[in-house]
Amino acid sequence: MAKHQMKDAVKIPETAFEITQHLGFSQEKKALWAWYEIAGSVMSLYVEDQQQRFEGLLYWFYDDLDFCVRDDYFSVDAADLGRCIMTRQGNSTTLATVLILLAKQLDISLEAVLLPGHTVVRSHINDNVIYIDPLTGQQLSRHQLHILVRGELGNSAMLKPKYLKTASLKRLITRMLHELKAGCIVTQKFEQAMECCNLLLQWHPDDVSLNRERAFIAQQLGCIKVAISDLQHFIDSSPHDPVTEIVKIQLKELSQQPQTYH
Repeated sequence: MAKHQMKDAVKIPETAFEITQHLGFSQEKKALWAWYEIAGSVMSLYVEDQQQRFEGLLYWFYDDLDFCVRDDYFSVDAADLGRCIMTRQGNSTTLATVLILLAKQLDISLEAVLLPGHTVVRSHINDNVIYIDPLTGQQLSRHQLHILVRGELGNSAMLKPKYLKTASLKRLITRMLHELKAGCIVTQKFEQAMECCNLLLQWHPDDVSLNRERAFIAQQLGCIKVAISDLQHFIDSSPHDPVTEIVKIQLKELSQQPQTYH
């Protein structure tokens, strides 16, 4: 797979389309044309009152266009922004991103909030802050936001203020990449999963958890030397991490395996 450089100048949907084409999924040009068609149509919803524009957008998005959650929620297709726009099905992150982009066309500022395991949309209109579930378009109370966090982290998890911070475009694309990587692993597309790790490490070189993930993927591909290097880097960088002793055992077992040369 050709090397792809992650640029610090992030744009949506363009950056997301470039990444998924690079990974061998949706084609950038087809995704762009699908986006242009929807983005042009949304302007018919423009009315003077911003709250009415927002309510009209939600109805148009979920009822008229029928954007909805994808059945195979953890798949690559659900995490691929281009596929989401073309099929009108996605996961919470891709659906949230399309909704935010369409709102921008109507001069409505929506923001993504990256809860653990679930992306929601934050709206701030007329001094009224609300949170929207992008899977349904329904408003979420703080109790429901807490339930989402507890569903991912366990019943004892708190709804920490940091969870409700709005995300930069770079963080939003980072989450998409993590979800693409997870979809690749589920379907055993390990070469693409490896490239997702490589791209993420360009932006987050100090995130040693990515090295540990890449080691697992490299092992599936028979790239034992790469896996050993990543695990050793994890051990050297995180000597006090609770999982370091387990990683040391993994490293010892890997060093005894035959290598496949690509």
